[in-house]
Amino acid sequence: MEDLLAAREILKSSLEKSRDVASAINKIGPTLEEMNRRLPSLEAAIKLMAGKCAIYGIREHVDCVLGPAAAVLKVFDAVNELEDSLSANDPCSDLPGYLSTVKQLEEALKFLTDNCKLLILWLEDAVQFLEDNNAVSDDWYLINVKKSLKILEELQAMEERSRLNGGLLHSAFHKLEEEFRRLLTDSRFAVSADSSLSSLQEQACIVPLPVIQKLQCIVEILSANNMLGKCIYIYVDVRSSNARTVLRDHDLDYLETTSLSEFDSVQSVENHIDQWGIDLEFAVKHLLELECALCNDVFQKVELDVRTDCFSKIAARAGISDFIKFGNAITEGKKDAVKLLKLLDIFSALNNLRLDFNRLFGGKACAEIQSQTRDLIKKVVNGVCEIFWDLSVQVELQRQSGPPNDGSVPRLVSFVTNYCNQLLDDSYKPILTQVLEIDWNWRREKFEEGLLPNEISNIMKALELNLETWAKTYKDTALSYLFLMNNHWYLCSNLQGTKVGDLMGDSWLRQHEVYTQHYATAYFRESWGKLPALLSDQEDLTATDLVRKRIKTFSEAFEGTYRKQLNWVVFDKGLRWKMCQQLVQVLVPIYRNYVNSYYMPSVEEVASPSKSVKYTAERLENMLSSLFEKPKLGKYDNAKCTNTHLICKIKNGVMGHFSSTPAAA
Repeated sequence: MEDLLAAREILKSSLEKSRDVASAINKIGPTLEEMNRRLPSLEAAIKLMAGKCAIYGIREHVDCVLGPAAAVLKVFDAVNELEDSLSANDPCSDLPGYLSTVKQLEEALKFLTDNCKLLILWLEDAVQFLEDNNAVSDDWYLINVKKSLKILEELQAMEERSRLNGGLLHSAFHKLEEEFRRLLTDSRFAVSADSSLSSLQEQACIVPLPVIQKLQCIVEILSANNMLGKCIYIYVDVRSSNARTVLRDHDLDYLETTSLSEFDSVQSVENHIDQWGIDLEFAVKHLLELECALCNDVFQKVELDVRTDCFSKIAARAGISDFIKFGNAITEGKKDAVKLLKLLDIFSALNNLRLDFNRLFGGKACAEIQSQTRDLIKKVVNGVCEIFWDLSVQVELQRQSGPPNDGSVPRLVSFVTNYCNQLLDDSYKPILTQVLEIDWNWRREKFEEGLLPNEISNIMKALELNLETWAKTYKDTALSYLFLMNNHWYLCSNLQGTKVGDLMGDSWLRQHEVYTQHYATAYFRESWGKLPALLSDQEDLTATDLVRKRIKTFSEAFEGTYRKQLNWVVFDKGLRWKMCQQLVQVLVPIYRNYVNSYYMPSVEEVASPSKSVKYTAERLENMLSSLFEKPKLGKYDNAKCTNTHLICKIKNGVMGHFSSTPAAA
């Protein structure tokens, strides 16, 4: 019963719902009929809009563009602000700030360019999509996209336009170039000849460190923008001008000499050559050394080749080639002996700077300077060797010239001995030895240490042979003996304790000492030895006429000899005094004794002294004491005769000879 009652309730409920559904269907029926009526037209509308709905295919492109586009707008605003800041500021007043603004502007423009490139790629795809859809080819969407694309292309070209002439970055770089020039110009310096390298380095390496740091910053930013060439041009222009100014203060007009023919001889430019070595050392060690250091400091962040090229241009414009050209001019012309010493001076100056040259001018950029220097050294070495090995021959050629008329020391003798002493001196011998060794190595021959002293010995032997040859050309034998005495004494006394004297040896010096004694004795015998015999008392001299005749004969002989020898010279002051004293000691006592012992003047002669003897003993002594004066080699006027042993030998030889002649008791 309960089940039946439950079933009845269910059926009752279902019947009520059916009635509700039937009522609803009755109400919806007209609506469905209306929709069925409008369905064909709706279908046509949907078909019409099907093409337009395809536009939503660029949705992804639009989503990608939105973010970069917003960034571009912000960067564009930042670029405008930076441009205003650059236009209002100047690097001279605040270089760090100006450089920072320039870098920010570069970064902003680069960011703008990169983002515009990406946006342009995406929008170009959108344009292609829209153009491919004929249904919307004339739609305003395509017009707006193309307009945006054009705007982006203009923004992309903004960085390039900024770097062109007249652009903001170009103007900023130009201002930095001018600031670079101003900093260099204001930091110009003057180096004096007595300034040492250490003292200049203590002066902050010429240019203050803060200035160097500013220069480095400018170089860095200009180099990053491919404008290093203009930067180097400015640097070379300013620094080379400064270097030329410094050197001009050292009076280097002599460097303009292009040929030695402009001068009478190398002697006329000796002072210039000496100064050349000093000026070259200053230019290399003091000026260019610091220029090289400064160049490396300023351009330390660029390639080494760039730095060496920059420095080579400064060195060239400063005039380093002028020094080399002057050296070349000295190597040309006549190969005389004096030139040898000057060539050695040039070689010494170059050799002392060899390490500096290799370090400063060792790069490819300095190839021209290297080549010029090598050529100069080659010419110097060849010139030195040509002159040196020809010296003995040149001495031999001088035999054709005659000896001095006064019997003194020829200029060749003094020149050659002094010259050889210079070659053997510590200041020249090592240099000459090095040059000769270089020459032999170039010729692939072995150099022997004894070559230099052997050649000096050959020169001295050639000089001795010249003396013997010249002595034979005198017509007066006594003058020949005086000439040999002078020169042997010169070699003996002036070379004692010298480099040449040590080279030739003690036996060689003693030999000349013996020759001096020998020729002094021969001279006295030949010229004055016959005079004492004219006052001999071997005959009866009680007759006044005979005594007067003897005195007259002696006076005439004395006067003839004296006048003949009046212009003869004994070069050494001490030797001259000793020889005059020997003559006085031998002749004057004999003459005085004879006159006092045998000659009794008459009353008329006493009353008229002019009719008595022509020479008094005092006058005779004065005349003999004045012989051999005024040496023509002025440099030996102050020479002293220090070898008293040799003087005693000369005195004994003279006295021995004169004592064999009868004299008054």
